Amino acid sequence: MTTRPLAPSDTRALIAVDLGAESCRVCLLRWKDGRPTIQVVHRIPNNPREIDGGLHWDLKAITGGLEEGLRKCATLAPEGIRSIAVDGWAVDYVRVDANGAPLADPFCYRDPRNTESQRLAHEKCSQERMRQLTGVQILPFNTVYQLYADKLAGLPEGKQWLNFPEYLLAHWGGAHVAEYTNATHTELVDLNTKQWCQEIFSALGLNPSCAPKIVPPGTALGKLSGPLAALPAFRDTTLIAPACHDTAAAIAGIPATGNDWAYISSGTWSLVGMLLQQPCNSAGSTADNFTNLGAVGGGVCFHKNVNGMWLISQCTAQWALDGKTWSIVDLIAAAEKIPCPIGLLDVDDPDLLLPEHMPQRINSQRKKNNLAPLDENPSNAPAFASLIFHSLAARYAAVLDRVALLTGSKLKRLFIVGGANQNAFLNRLTAEATGLEVFRGSPESSTVGNFAVQLATLEGERDDVTGTNAEAVAHWAGLFIEALDQAKQ
Repeated sequence: MTTRPLAPSDTRALIAVDLGAESCRVCLLRWKDGRPTIQVVHRIPNNPREIDGGLHWDLKAITGGLEEGLRKCATLAPEGIRSIAVDGWAVDYVRVDANGAPLADPFCYRDPRNTESQRLAHEKCSQERMRQLTGVQILPFNTVYQLYADKLAGLPEGKQWLNFPEYLLAHWGGAHVAEYTNATHTELVDLNTKQWCQEIFSALGLNPSCAPKIVPPGTALGKLSGPLAALPAFRDTTLIAPACHDTAAAIAGIPATGNDWAYISSGTWSLVGMLLQQPCNSAGSTADNFTNLGAVGGGVCFHKNVNGMWLISQCTAQWALDGKTWSIVDLIAAAEKIPCPIGLLDVDDPDLLLPEHMPQRINSQRKKNNLAPLDENPSNAPAFASLIFHSLAARYAAVLDRVALLTGSKLKRLFIVGGANQNAFLNRLTAEATGLEVFRGSPESSTVGNFAVQLATLEGERDDVTGTNAEAVAHWAGLFIEALDQAKQ
């Protein structure tokens, strides 16, 4: 293994922006005595809102809140900011005009319009053919179905569409691109050529000129410009497309080696799978609807979307409306004392992916399965939480069994990263259900991966085709995890 320094030659600060479907944060990495320190500088809530009968993101609020965080970083880092990179949830995008200005607030992927759009799209290009071409898990919210929904509704297509992280980088002065790991989740990238799949564009009548150029993770997009660049700290700041897909960034934040480990990126969604060097697009993986998404270093994130803490957050939101506010810490502690539930949920039931009235949705499924409904009074929240956590653990185990079978792997270790990995009760249930040795990675793994890709790019450790070097990214990720662990001691 190449010997690498513990600190770069240029020790100006770095900024990682992480976009989440429930909150967004701005983190600052600084070097002190040759060691990295990472600080969450700013966090803003993020929730879609109903506008004109559709579910949309508040683009102005997101942009304004993040820029407030960038200004705070500039104040905290008088040595200057070397680079900024953005990662976030995939599939959603912003339509822009010829000047790069947004045409409207973008749709949220949970908008129900996508269900009908998906059905109609497959009349033009079958589900089987799209899977064969892209190797991507067929999900109604993938970008391709959203773009087709736009077309069916007659919405203006504008000059271009940009996925959310790439839009922000362009808004701050960067080139208009589609970073590869994020582009793969559109279900519009050819699995073999790693470029836009012209067959799908043609079949659905989508305008290929509106799709930005695909670039590998770790691509420098130019210098920060505009009002922020007037701040002294931002006068020579490079904008970098890291692994813009937050899952790819999170997996890049795991400094593990070998081929005996799997991962769960645990948050609103649970992404359950393993890192491969080549795609697995077999009949079995197709039947089970696994996905092959881009990873840092030219690899493949082979995993399946499983419903995650969305179930709990939607339940707690309903209980708050009903007069009882539960903290997640208290709810987990109470759930751990509840006896094992009778009957488990199908956590991936499409009805449980929809917002609002989650306790009622859960009981509706139980009734269909001839199981007694749970008391929906907020005081009975621990019973719901116990049911959800046991059901998630069982689902994780079933998915990982399929991962091992489909890839021919012998899994021994499981790394759980993301904000929900702090749920020790769910981690224990998962270890028991899977039989794997469970390691709790960084809750801020997307941030770690974001920073690691930035450093590998800035230090020139990259390949023109695959982007940043995976070994270099793992090196920096290990240093940053150590720094975060020391900061919590």
